[in-house]
Amino acid sequence: METQKGQRLIQPADRMNGLPTQFFAKLVAKANAQTAKGRDVINLGQGNPDQPTPPHIVAKLQEAAANPLYHKYPPFSGYPFLKEAVAKRYKEDYNVDIDPSSEVAILFGGKTGLVEISQCLLNPGDVCLVPDPGYPDYWSGVALAGAEMSFMPLTETNRYLPDYDAISPEIAMRAKLMFMNYPNNPTGAVADAQFYAKTVNYAMKHSIAVASDFAYGAIGFDGNKPVSFLQTPGAKEVGVEFYTLSKTYNMAGWRVGFAIGNAQIVKLINLIQDHYYCSLFGGIQEAAALALTGPQQCVADLKAVYESRREALFGALDKIGWKASRPGGSFFCWLPVPPGYTSETFADILLQEADVVVAPGVGFGMHGEGFVRLGLLTGEARLQEAVQRIGKLNLF
Repeated sequence: METQKGQRLIQPADRMNGLPTQFFAKLVAKANAQTAKGRDVINLGQGNPDQPTPPHIVAKLQEAAANPLYHKYPPFSGYPFLKEAVAKRYKEDYNVDIDPSSEVAILFGGKTGLVEISQCLLNPGDVCLVPDPGYPDYWSGVALAGAEMSFMPLTETNRYLPDYDAISPEIAMRAKLMFMNYPNNPTGAVADAQFYAKTVNYAMKHSIAVASDFAYGAIGFDGNKPVSFLQTPGAKEVGVEFYTLSKTYNMAGWRVGFAIGNAQIVKLINLIQDHYYCSLFGGIQEAAALALTGPQQCVADLKAVYESRREALFGALDKIGWKASRPGGSFFCWLPVPPGYTSETFADILLQEADVVVAPGVGFGMHGEGFVRLGLLTGEARLQEAVQRIGKLNLF
C-alpha cells in the first residue's frame, strides 16, 4: 500500500520522460556483464582517455589544494587568471584574439556547456540542426529545452561534412542553433577553413547560432593541425566554440571546459550557470591554467601516441581484410560492418565471441548505421590483439 502511494506521490516532470536514452549506459552494462563472467574484455567502445594527467599539472593541484583562498566559494563565473590562460592558448595556437572578461565561460566539462547552450537559446518549437552521426548529448540539451531536432546527414561521400544546400528553407527558417564537431566524434573526420567559411555564411544568412564542439582540437594526424571555427572571419558574430581539457591533457575526471567566442552567448551561459553552480574548485582552476600556459610538449607527445596506435590498429585491420579509412583526427576510428549485420548485431557478435567492445554506429544517429566506432584508448599490443580476435571470426 505504501509503495503504491509513493508511486502516486512521486511523478517525474514531463521533461524527464522526454530525455533520450543514454545509449552508452547500455553499452557499458553489456561490457560489465561479460567482465563479471571473468572474461578478458578489451573495451574499445568508450571515449575515456587511458593515459594519466601530466605530472606537472597534478603537482600544481596538490600545491594549490593547500591554499586557504580556494577553500572558500570561488567567483561565480570563475577566476580571471583561468580565462586569461584560455585566451593565451587560443592566441598562441590559432592566432585568435579572445577577450577573457567577456568571451570565455568556464564550464564543468565541455559536455555541460553543450547541454546548457540549448537551454540558453532554444524555445519549444524551435529547431536545432544536429549532425547525424553525432555526439548523443547534443540531443539531451535540445530535449531539455523542449525544442526539435533536424538531423544533418554526415556521409563518407561528403567527407562527413553537412551539406547545407540539402537543408530545406522551412527548416532553415525555424532553426536557431546548429551543432558541429571537428575533429569529429564518431567518424574521425576533420574540417578545413573553407567549410567553416561556408558555415559562418550560412549561419549569418539564416540567423542561426553555431556551437562548435572542438573537444578533439589538439588531435590531428599526418602533420595536419585541426582548424578552429574561431579562426574564421565572422565566427564570433555567430557562435561559440566548446573546448575541454579532458582530451588535450588527459584531464577527463577534472571536469574543466570552456565556451569561447560570442560575448552574448557567453553571458547567457554564465547566467544559467549562476543558477546551477558556484564555479570550479579554485585549486583545479589554478592547475588548469598551468596546463594551458605551461609546457605543451605533453600535448605533442600524446598526439604522437594516438597516431602510432592508429597505425598499429590499421596495420592489423589490413591483415584481416577489414578495409576502412584512417581518421584525420580525434582518437576514434569509424569502421564499416560486414554484409549481413547491423551495427548492433555486429557489436554483439564481437562482444560475445571475441570479448571486444565497440560502439554501434546507430547509437550516434540513423546515419551511423552500418558502422562501428573504435577508440584508440589502449596500448598498441592490446589494439592488435583485439583485431586478431576479430579476425578469427572470419567475418571479412
